[in-house]
Formats: sequence, structure tokens, C-alpha cells
Amino acid sequence: MRVFFTGGSGKAGKWAIRHLMAQGHHVVNVDQTPSGLACSELLIDLNDAGQVIGAMSQFTDFAELDTGTGVPSYDAVVHFAAVPRVMIGTDGECFRQNTQTTYNVIEAAVKLGVPKVIFASSETTYAVCFADGAVKPDFVPVDETHPTVPHDSYAMSKVCNEATARSFQARTGIDIYGLRINNVIEPHEYAENFPAFLENPDQRRRNIFAYIDARDLGHMVDCCLKTDGLGFEVFNVSNDDMSVGLTSDQVIARYYEGVEVRGPMGPDETFYSNRKAREMVGFRPAHSWRDVLG
Repeated sequence: MRVFFTGGSGKAGKWAIRHLMAQGHHVVNVDQTPSGLACSELLIDLNDAGQVIGAMSQFTDFAELDTGTGVPSYDAVVHFAAVPRVMIGTDGECFRQNTQTTYNVIEAAVKLGVPKVIFASSETTYAVCFADGAVKPDFVPVDETHPTVPHDSYAMSKVCNEATARSFQARTGIDIYGLRINNVIEPHEYAENFPAFLENPDQRRRNIFAYIDARDLGHMVDCCLKTDGLGFEVFNVSNDDMSVGLTSDQVIARYYEGVEVRGPMGPDETFYSNRKAREMVGFRPAHSWRDVLG
């Protein structure tokens, strides 16, 4: 597939592009800074709607000129570009850029006839991650039916983007899938960061004790590329196990007293349910911090 990928120069984007290229997809990275990856790249400002639709409708490398058949179309758009969290710039600018760029990307995709859009939403939509103080989920494991009423500008932008995506899908009928991505972990971060998580599980409370290996995130994107006909859907994206050494019963007793537990949980089972992704698109995460730390 020919994939227009925004934000591929970022932490999650680089790993996703590597995985997609390994599966044989032709990926064009669209960002403001070069990625260093061996893929075609266009450096643009996604806040500018004209630049977005222009980038999505032009040649991207010399090989495309050799066929003499005009500008090739895209099979899918993957939109990862964003201000990645609060407290980088102002709250208002975070919200403005994240919502404006998402609108511009999806609008360009539907106007140019791209049949599929996959966009990065966030774990923060569930109002736990960037809460002022300790906020517990309404129930665990947290799945896609959990309310999304956050208090911070980053998570607000992601909820708004989901509404934008749903509206474009309703009008056009194309497939638009939102990925509520949990805390992205690169392979080297297991040895660097997880010993501290095991010593002090409090550090993982805001992430609902979950994580997603960057390589498995790339696999999830590929699963979505290969799954057609779902219309609009959102998916939690996490690994199967928790990011702490406690058992699920110990986590519930220590952190989730009084929270509804919806069914029995395995001793290491994630509190950020990925069941929907497993059932609907065939997501099968293959990595764990336990592979490194035992």
C-alpha cells in the first residue's frame, strides 16, 4: 500500500514506519523535520490546509516520475503528527494545533478519495493521565466504552479529533480508525526505566499501569491497514501485560478500591483492555518488558 504518514519523525512514528516498510508498504513521511529513515519525505506545516492537500496530491520521489502515469494515489493516510502532551507550550496552542492539523489531514484525504484514515488518539481521553490529582477510572479493565471527559487541553484535542473523524466518516463512508495509544515504550527503555517502575508502581498510575511497545504499535497500524469495512472505530492500543510487577489483585487493592471490576482478570493482565483490537483487527502484541527483565 502507498501510505501518507504524518509525524513519522517522532518517537512512535519512526517505529511504525519501520514496521510498515518491513511489511512491504511504500511510506511517505510528512513532518517538519527529517526522520533519518530510508523513506520518501515531505517537510510541510500541517496547520496549513493548502500545504496538506498539496502534499497529498503531488509526486514524492524521482521513481514516481519514471512511469509516466501521473501522480499515484494513496491507499491510506496514517496521522500521528501532534503536539505530544501538555506542558510543552501553552494549553491553547496544544489544542489548536492538534485539532487543526487533524481536520486538515482528514479533509484532504476525503477530498482526494483516499479510502482509509488511521489517526492517533490517546489513553488520555479517559481523563486519568493528565488529571489534577489522582483520578480513578470508572471501571477496570478500561475499554472503549469508558467515558471520555478529560480536563486537559491535550486530551480534549484528542476527544475533539475523534468527533471530527466520526463526522467525516458519516458523511463519506470511508474507513476511519482511531487508535487510543497508551504510553509508547521503545525497546531500550525497558532496561532504562522499568526497574524504577517495579520498585515504585505509583509511577504507572497515570498510565493505568499499561504500555505499548513501539514495535507492537507498528503492528497495530498494519492490522488496521489490512482490515477494511469497519467504518468509524476507536481502539485501545496496549500490550497484554501490565507495566509493573504487582498482580492484578494487588493493583486493585492498592489503587482501585471501590472501582467496579468487570469480570475476572489474569494475574498480569493489562488494565487497559486491548480486547476490541484483538477481536476486530487481529492485533497480537508480541513484546513485553519481561523479555528483557525476566
